[in-house]
Amino acid sequence: MAYRNFANSDLSRRSLLRGSAYAAAGATLATLPFGRELLAHSVDESWPNVAAMARKYLESRKVAQMYLTFGWGQEDHAHHVGGGTLALNSDVAVDENTLYRIYSMTKPVTGMAAMILIDEGVMSLDQPIHEFLPAYKDMMVQVEYDGAITEENLEPAKSHITVRHLLTHTAGIGYGIIQKGPIVEAYNEAGVVAGRVTRLPIPGIFRGDPAPSLEAFADELAKFPLVLQPGTKFSYSMGLDLLGRVIEVASGQPFDEFLQERIFGPCGMDSTAFFVASENVERFTDNYGLLNGTAFPIDPAASSVYLEKGAFPTGGAGLVSSPKDYDRFLRMLLGYGKLGNTRLMSEPAVRLGVSNLFPKGTDLSGTWMEGQGHGAGGRSVNGTFGWGGAAGTLAAVDYNLGLRACLFTQYMPSDALPVRDEYMAAIEADTAAMRAKKAA
Repeated sequence: MAYRNFANSDLSRRSLLRGSAYAAAGATLATLPFGRELLAHSVDESWPNVAAMARKYLESRKVAQMYLTFGWGQEDHAHHVGGGTLALNSDVAVDENTLYRIYSMTKPVTGMAAMILIDEGVMSLDQPIHEFLPAYKDMMVQVEYDGAITEENLEPAKSHITVRHLLTHTAGIGYGIIQKGPIVEAYNEAGVVAGRVTRLPIPGIFRGDPAPSLEAFADELAKFPLVLQPGTKFSYSMGLDLLGRVIEVASGQPFDEFLQERIFGPCGMDSTAFFVASENVERFTDNYGLLNGTAFPIDPAASSVYLEKGAFPTGGAGLVSSPKDYDRFLRMLLGYGKLGNTRLMSEPAVRLGVSNLFPKGTDLSGTWMEGQGHGAGGRSVNGTFGWGGAAGTLAAVDYNLGLRACLFTQYMPSDALPVRDEYMAAIEADTAAMRAKKAA
């Protein structure tokens, strides 16, 4: 397909990445009143509608893979439904070690990294971030949301940005995939770009070089006005990316090294990183863009942007991971910080991190979070915690049930297909059958 056609399509950076919020379906699991004993010997028998949904998408060739995992409590391994191949033109089957771009499923990882430092007293939830990053002390705010970046449209911030604000997207910081005003182009020109998608010349993607380091990214972002007053309203943002820099300063370690030492290493997440090493390319998926219902590769594994380290580790959207690895992260959360005999986080730290951390009085009207809660980088609703990724991935834990669940696929934008809604409907249908079986 000729690149010139992209300009007339919906395949812009905004549309490719917008699904990271749309895909957050963790609240689905809150309604499942059953226990581990209902899982049949074959997971397809327990989740027939989920399995049928996966088969439908695989047989239609709309996606190369749809690999779903379900795990109970501290079971060592999750059960899986679905399958597929690394790419539409590949015959290599996916498995629990296949690598996926998880985009905004990075956010809960960054959030829990912050909770570790909060628990250790290195920083506090309501601590102003200018105590770590002085450039954020006296911020200016747009009077007209997403309006002009002019003196007439700016006013001083009425409160300081805190760690809590960064965790819950209430800092008032903008996001290139959300904003529509002149600040988007200004972000791009300054290298305030928090994510990687493709090498193809799709309009809107990486017009300009990214900041050379996480420190430089934070310094450049501080020069821009906020789009909202801190602590007043939910607005999806680069807050978790900036939080990575706060973690660096607070811990005295590079952000990616902190994650490796405190989360990935102890969790046994050996396949999770901000890039794909050359020896792992053979298990890396292709990522697809959907145009008029047709999938075409926008980031083939063999030439992926993830084969090189990015300019800086993006705590909001930068990780590559596997079903096995992310399930281990969820298992740690479900164990309130403990995985097997290893304790990564204290129980109070996890309980706080998966709870509703919205500042009191936060305006959620007209947002996707209306009537819901937000924890440390993920949605918190009725005993569930989770988030989704821009390339169609989903992950959540349900503390009421002791259930952990993930969905892995690779296409953008994730709302180009009704996977999220069909996933929810399939789970509801399967759990209704489980309830009936239990009652019989």
